Parts: sequence; structure tokens; C-alpha cells
Amino acid sequence: MKLKDKVVIITGASSGIGKSLAYEFARRGANLVLAARQYVTLCEICDDLQKQFPIKAVAVQCDVSKEEDCALLIKQAKTTFQNIDVLINNAGISMRALFNDVDLGVLRTLIDINFWGTVYCTKHALPEILKTQGSIVGVSSIAGYKGLPGRTGYSASKFAMNGFLDSLRVETLKTGVHVMTACPGFTASNIRNTALAKDGSQQGESSLDEQKMMSADEVARRIANGVENRSRTLVMTVNGKLTVFLSKFLPSLLDKLVYNHFTKEKDPLLK
Repeated sequence: MKLKDKVVIITGASSGIGKSLAYEFARRGANLVLAARQYVTLCEICDDLQKQFPIKAVAVQCDVSKEEDCALLIKQAKTTFQNIDVLINNAGISMRALFNDVDLGVLRTLIDINFWGTVYCTKHALPEILKTQGSIVGVSSIAGYKGLPGRTGYSASKFAMNGFLDSLRVETLKTGVHVMTACPGFTASNIRNTALAKDGSQQGESSLDEQKMMSADEVARRIANGVENRSRTLVMTVNGKLTVFLSKFLPSLLDKLVYNHFTKEKDPLLK
């Protein structure tokens, strides 16, 4: 798929990977429908994109945890552009708290945004994607292959996303629709700064070394390449590929390696 003149919906587009995706797809000539809760920020991004690139970009305020917002997002995209070629389910939130300490409302919030947000947007976009034989993308995580300590709700939501996309891929196998699961490793973005603590408040400062992580721009470039190449799964880092391998063949060893890794966080939850 060449992206020039294609219509691409990106959720969670106001910052981080979503914002980088907007610029990457615009650079390749795609018209954009950008969704997030921060409407003013989205409008500023759309204005900047249309100044830099010969494309059209539309901002839609959307809380993906609400099905009615997702339905309106898809309706706005269809009204503006008449068709939809690519849906990128990128909106997401993380957490940092041991399960023994966390308020269960934190887990519900993560499932509502990360999993149900993907389901709602995909449900309402699928009839249009079927017409164009387009792409449905889920921005998942290595946490969708291996449960991470202090991220029970995040891992659960990403495991659920992966299972949903796998099922959808088989269901649409003979339709020409492309379904891709994209799994970045730890990415330098604001997702950890906005991650929820045990009481549901934002944790603030990241507990990990952001300088050693892949940039959001690089993640966006790889996802755009994956859409053009109609890739099935993108696991973007060597550590990520090793994690997937070990989870299948040496799961007990992986448990120990992951535990040891997370004892080295700033202010570690595991001692």
C-alpha cells in the first residue's frame, strides 16, 4: 500500500507515538483524522501539518473509552473524506503499581482505554475498511507477550489487544483487509510520565532511563513501513524479539530476567 492520498485515522495523536505517527504519515502524503482528548493540541498539530505538507488533517476530540465518541470519530472521518483506508489504534495509558497495592479502578481505566478503545474504534471502522481493503493497526507492546511486574493492568490490556487482533486477522483473512500488531519496546514518550500510580494519580517522573529507549519518531517510521508492506507483526527491538522467543521456549528463565531487570528501576517496586 502506498500512503499518498490514503485516509488514516490515528487515535492518541496529541503526543508521543501518536503525534510522531501523524507527522510520518503526512510526510508520506496521507490525509489524516487525528483523535485525542486534547482538542486544542490536536488543532495546533493539524495546522502545522497542513503548513508543512500538501495534505488535509482534521482534529476530532475523542475519549476512546466511550463507544459513542469512537462512533462519532469514524462518522466524522467518513463525512470529511468519504472513505477510510487505515485505522491506527494508538491511544493508550500505562501504570506503575504492584497488584497488591493498586486500586482496581486503575486496572479498569487501562482496560477501558487500551483494550475497549481499540475494540470500539475497530468495530465502527471495519465496514469502511472492508470496502477499501485497508489496514487496521494496534499499537501494542512487548507487555502483550510477557506480563511485566507493576504493570498488571497494562499487560492484561495488551494481551487482550493482541488476542483481539489475532482473531480479527483470521476472520478477515479472505477479505483483503490487513491487520497488524505493532509492538514497540520501551519508547521515549510521555506514556510513563502519565502512567497511573496505585491510587490512580499520574506518577510524574519516569522510573526508566528514557535516553536508552527508541524514539517515538523511529517507532512511527517502522509502523508506517509496516502498513505499506502489510506486515503481520512488528516486534521492534532485539530485547523484544528475545522476550518473545524466551516466553515460548524458556519461560521460567524469562521470569527471573524480567524480575531482575525491574529491580534496577529508579525507586524500584521490586527489591
